[in-house]
Amino acid sequence: MTLRGSVFFIWGMNMRVVVFLLLAALVTGCASPSQTLSSREPVSTDTGSVMAYETDDNILQWYDIPYAQAPVGDLRWRAPKALPITDAPIARSADPIICPQEAGFVSGVEGDSAIGSEDCLYLDVTAPADADGSLPVMFWIHGGGNTAGHKNDYDFSRLAANQNVVVVTINYRLGPLGWFSHPALDTGPGAIANFGTLDIIAALGWVQRNIAQFGGDKNNVTIFGESAGGHNVFTMLASPLSEGLFHKAISQSGYVRSMSPREAYNRDREFPEIDRGSWEFTGQLGLDPETVSAEALRSIDSSTIISTYFGMPSDHRSPGIINDGVVIPSEGFAAALANPQNAKTDVPVMAGANNEEVTLWMGLNRYFVDASYPLTKWLPPKVTLKNPEMYKFWVRQRSEGWKAQGVDRPLASLEAAGYASLYAYRYDWNDQEDSFLIKFSEVLGAAHASEISFVQGKAMYGPIGSYMYPDTDSARDMTDIMMTAWGNFARDGQPGAVKGDAWAPYVSHAPHYMVLDSLGAHELRADAASMEAIFAEVADTDLMTADERCILAWELATALADPAYSAYRRWNGGECADVDVRALRKSIREALEAEFGTTSVL
Repeated sequence: MTLRGSVFFIWGMNMRVVVFLLLAALVTGCASPSQTLSSREPVSTDTGSVMAYETDDNILQWYDIPYAQAPVGDLRWRAPKALPITDAPIARSADPIICPQEAGFVSGVEGDSAIGSEDCLYLDVTAPADADGSLPVMFWIHGGGNTAGHKNDYDFSRLAANQNVVVVTINYRLGPLGWFSHPALDTGPGAIANFGTLDIIAALGWVQRNIAQFGGDKNNVTIFGESAGGHNVFTMLASPLSEGLFHKAISQSGYVRSMSPREAYNRDREFPEIDRGSWEFTGQLGLDPETVSAEALRSIDSSTIISTYFGMPSDHRSPGIINDGVVIPSEGFAAALANPQNAKTDVPVMAGANNEEVTLWMGLNRYFVDASYPLTKWLPPKVTLKNPEMYKFWVRQRSEGWKAQGVDRPLASLEAAGYASLYAYRYDWNDQEDSFLIKFSEVLGAAHASEISFVQGKAMYGPIGSYMYPDTDSARDMTDIMMTAWGNFARDGQPGAVKGDAWAPYVSHAPHYMVLDSLGAHELRADAASMEAIFAEVADTDLMTADERCILAWELATALADPAYSAYRRWNGGECADVDVRALRKSIREALEAEFGTTSVL
């Protein structure tokens, strides 16, 4: 799941608090199918033999299969190294295998400490029991801002059963262990910096070598992912190193942004808008950024790296995908997608965004909502919007901006590079059941990550699932729509019709996208989101204060794609040129914390 999936929201919301509040207010969600150790023979792979677990709906699942050596010691901040070929038995871990990250809801572990182990390059496989080696393979890349999340958050057993596909879910290195550029690590020309990206490529290589043993077709692999996972889907399209490893691609709420090695290093804060550059980070570790050795960096334990990294303020950009010239072309991630020289033009691509992406971060922030305690403060509060019109306007602009930068722009780039089979969608479903304490359909609606449950055919988010995904005709209809479209795409490279309505391809002169909604609310539209139009609406609105307009303009200019700082400064005749958004956001947070103790409604 990707509740940490956006690093762009400004209000400093603690997502552990958000989710605790939601969970506390709700009832028990859907259970997973019962599961027992299968009596079948172990499956042999080139990294070991693994026993299956069998569900009550005739699905087999194999867990914790290693696909590369543990990137520890001298292997930290290096390309993943192949494991020796072995048939040694693989034991399922008693606890979730998690790459180093902060504790929190996405990891499934509460607290303020760093968690996880660098020995985390493992994957799971889910397949129908009668898979015969010809089934489409769907390769899931989890979200979490490339800083959090893990494979165990997801259960695609129902998707596998419903669509007759094999599903692979993976871990990959995260945060400063996954993406890091520092001169001390450079060993000569072609020094790499995208270690998490290389992990994904290594896992795809494992699929090519082994997936037939699980009933999958190595020549029909669809990569799909949400938020940072969608972002990573686009990196696979841009990277020359992933050639031939997959055949279709789906980006759910993805985005396109990267930075140069120079920006990622950010010596002496050369780029003041970038936080957590490796120069500054190294200093925070107590090392001299100018003289530190690779050995010294590799000797620091991962928990110190994670706690130090996330202990640094981050109001602007943190290092992410880096244009290292090897994994990602030096021209830049976005530019690489439009370059025919990098194109994988025989790969069909589908991309989409949600109609109310940012409610996931805004919906329980005290700046936007009020909280009352009808019973006792020991129980969760009743949440109401302070200014519904302003809230909806903010949500609409940011979500339209997500579609513009995360769907329309990359698809237009791919079209320019020669891709001929492109599809787009917008997820609109908001038929949640409201509770006495929160109107989910109004406060959250079609929020970021909320579509994942319909793709996997299983309610997520623990007890919140019964409200977010009620047992209704509408929810069942939406599950059928999304699972069918994703399965069709994995088989044929086309999502197919939705309830009999044709889903036309996306082309720049007719930018078709399917509005995914239930009970006849779906429809095909043909309009591309325009950042110019979005900015104009923000300039013209009387629903917001001048400061709010500047904050929103800043978000639109700096989120999802390569930041356009100059465009922000020029926007609306320079209205915000002298507004220090970083300081403004800090003052808002501090005022809320002074009054309530936290920015959240808890």
